[in-house]
Amino acid sequence: MLEPLNYYQVVSISSGSSSPVALGVVLGYRRGSNTQYVNQVYIKVLSHPNVHSLVGCRVRVVDGHGNTYLGKVIKVHGRGKNGVVIATFNRNVPGQVIGREATFYCTS
Repeated sequence: MLEPLNYYQVVSISSGSSSPVALGVVLGYRRGSNTQYVNQVYIKVLSHPNVHSLVGCRVRVVDGHGNTYLGKVIKVHGRGKNGVVIATFNRNVPGQVIGREATFYCTS
């Protein structure tokens, strides 16, 4: 018997997506002195030397309950020497994903 899918659970990354390109760790929300942008997070890239080539790639983060959050890398944080990128998500990611693994997928 098949179980019904959770409304928030995403089954596939996107059409034409390939194997993971890089791995990273979610560092935290992008924030200013008075504002916290909960749909944008900093991700430290661990396994890719050139973070500039990841701009435009898709990001997948899974929380402890198995919910999948899909996002997109919009820019590099700083000059790229620290290996941190900023990713935006359509559904705001919860605070429990901070410290979790992020997987990058590029279609090109």
